[in-house]
Amino acid sequence: MPKKVRVDKWLWSIRVFKTRTLATAACKKGQVSMGENILKPSFLLVEGDIVTARKDGFNRVYKVIHPIEKRVGAKVAVDCYEELTSQEELQKYEAWYLAGKGNEYREKGTGRPTKKERRELEQFKKN
Repeated sequence: MPKKVRVDKWLWSIRVFKTRTLATAACKKGQVSMGENILKPSFLLVEGDIVTARKDGFNRVYKVIHPIEKRVGAKVAVDCYEELTSQEELQKYEAWYLAGKGNEYREKGTGRPTKKERRELEQFKKN
């Protein structure tokens, strides 16, 4: 097991982001930080570091238990970090996640949304 690992690889390997590309993009956008410092994708994490990742408008806080480079199963990934996110933030995330599970409805005969309508819908869902 490596002693140091890139922050984008670690966030991908513990399944915070679905792909490493998304993890790298989040770092480049300034959505991943350690304390007050915004982290670049190549920043090397060590055991005990505390990382804050902003995803879908929510701040999730993780403590590095095991710095791993390879993506592992969900049950194994849980042992590699400690969730330090506040209870309030977790409840907001769960409420948002469950609210998004409902089916969307579109009037019969209106057809598929246009590109403009789709963009407006996506923007509306983000806020």
